[in-house]
Amino acid sequence: MRKFIVWLLPIGWMSIIFYSSATPYEEQDIKPFLGTIVDFSFLEPFVDWISFTYNQSIVSVEELGIHGFIEFFIRKGAHIAVFFLLTCFFCFAFRKTTMIRERMIFIFSFVLTVIYAVLDELHQGITPNRTPYAGDVLLDSFGAFIAVICMILLNRYRKIGA
Repeated sequence: MRKFIVWLLPIGWMSIIFYSSATPYEEQDIKPFLGTIVDFSFLEPFVDWISFTYNQSIVSVEELGIHGFIEFFIRKGAHIAVFFLLTCFFCFAFRKTTMIRERMIFIFSFVLTVIYAVLDELHQGITPNRTPYAGDVLLDSFGAFIAVICMILLNRYRKIGA
């Protein structure tokens, strides 16, 4: 029974993700914080030419201001990092509690992470001022994919060194 305590890692992490997804955007807005730590206006000449559409919104310095532009990339990077960690936590829990082959652990961890990413976006659909978006699921899945690749490379490195 004690070995199953490692499952608290992915379950706890999913709880943190759930809480974050249940928080309205206004309570997560980091633009005011960004404005107090550094004056990022020095970046504007380097990035003011960047403009693209994401989830039917224009992402540019002109549209969002420099702090909103930076916040966009921080938030999307967080999607990748958070689901990277979730995949790692699933792998760790499977490794410590099952006799499943390494390849299947990676597959199960990836699939469970993607399923949770979909559920997370659906959950955002019922959260005030939040919208579900398939593009975010792709970012989450990319984070999970990078985690699996990193773990495969780490395993190979360990085998070579052993």
